[in-house]
Amino acid sequence: MAFALHHNDPRPKYEQIKDLVRGRITSGHWAAGTRLPSENEWVDELGVSRMTVNRALRELHQEGHIDRVHGVGTFVATRVAHASLIELRDIALEIAERGHAHRVQLIRQRTESLSTRAATAMELAPGTSVARVSLVHYENDTPIQFEDRWVNPACVPRFLEQDFSQSTPTAYLMAQFGPDDMEHRVQAVLPDASTARHLDVSRDTPCLRLTRRTWKAGEMVTRAVMTSPGSRYDLIARYAT
Repeated sequence: MAFALHHNDPRPKYEQIKDLVRGRITSGHWAAGTRLPSENEWVDELGVSRMTVNRALRELHQEGHIDRVHGVGTFVATRVAHASLIELRDIALEIAERGHAHRVQLIRQRTESLSTRAATAMELAPGTSVARVSLVHYENDTPIQFEDRWVNPACVPRFLEQDFSQSTPTAYLMAQFGPDDMEHRVQAVLPDASTARHLDVSRDTPCLRLTRRTWKAGEMVTRAVMTSPGSRYDLIARYAT
């Protein structure tokens, strides 16, 4: 392992071990899924007690840096992607800011007539024709979000002419208008069969579903339902007080 603790460091040894592990992770030396040395290996290498090593690894696990699998070993955790709950941002930009690659798989892009239920959600009359696009967002080839979106063509008439394999619906809509009002609804759900297939998860995987509706000049422009596996994505809200 080639690790050593600094004996003149006044901090507890378990804190120093945590710094060693975090340093290897943040530098990229240990990628997600990398197996860490066992507790016995840490004890032999660093000359500390097993209790000290156990505390360091336990706290790293609680902080989300590592995963501990009983009887198997300790591994670098797959970092959960974060998104702002109150700020309208493009997921492609969020992924790029993490230094990762974003791509999409386009599922559908077409005109549809609204059912009674969908029309109520869009504040339009049943049977109204709207634009609909569905796609999967990938981060480094891992599907992290299934987006299903309806757009009022009276507000954004050229929506379906766009190439959403190159630019996201959010990026295009943000360039067209600034919403006057925006509504977010977050639910904990189990995915339906289609969503589970697109996200490459089982039907019993806990997911977060964010339903976003936006208005301009009193008219609803778009409604989007975005579903993500809870282990791969979370939502954060921060408020000034």
